[in-house]
Amino acid sequence: MEKANFLVVEDESIVALDIKDNLETMGYTVCGLVATAEDAVQQADETHPDLILMDIRLKGGTDGIAAARQIQARLGTPVVYLTAYADERTLQRAKLTEPFGYLVKPFDQRELHTTIETALYRHEMEVRLRESEAHLSTILKSIGDAIIATDLEGRVMFMNPVAEALTGWQREEALGQDLQAVFYIVNREIGSPIECPVTRALRDQAVVGLEKLVWLV
Repeated sequence: MEKANFLVVEDESIVALDIKDNLETMGYTVCGLVATAEDAVQQADETHPDLILMDIRLKGGTDGIAAARQIQARLGTPVVYLTAYADERTLQRAKLTEPFGYLVKPFDQRELHTTIETALYRHEMEVRLRESEAHLSTILKSIGDAIIATDLEGRVMFMNPVAEALTGWQREEALGQDLQAVFYIVNREIGSPIECPVTRALRDQAVVGLEKLVWLV
């Protein structure tokens, strides 16, 4: 992996310099050392770091969790929190920002290296997954067959434009709905509802076809 660029947000200057020295010893680049949430947001906007080491407790009225939330909303930059101590309420707030790791002070170079390498790898895999999902979605939207995908409970997770045209449902309306409501089929002769084939497919773990006399309502 190409060596990453880091932003260190730490209000204790000695600790910040020690982290910077450790990172540079490991071959990484440090694009900035800042001590407040406001400076962290501004520096992230200007330098676009690959990863941010963010102290939870910072000088000023805004803590690292609020700064991380702003940065992630703007840039999607992964964050690893630094903390010596945090109460349960603070930790719960931190979890909501979906950090890529925690480092409990004091930590050594090995802990630092392991945590940031894990965070960088996880972020790279998530980016690749999003790109793959976007690529697959583009393919499914472009083909001429109607496609509806569900979760294991039979709730609609995806519809392509052809499926929208055939069912009369817009994708935004159908998402989360039970497939039986969206893909509503009846017996063509007597009009009685027919069990959704996806229900049988999920139950029997097999490919299931439609019956002969079927209408899609």
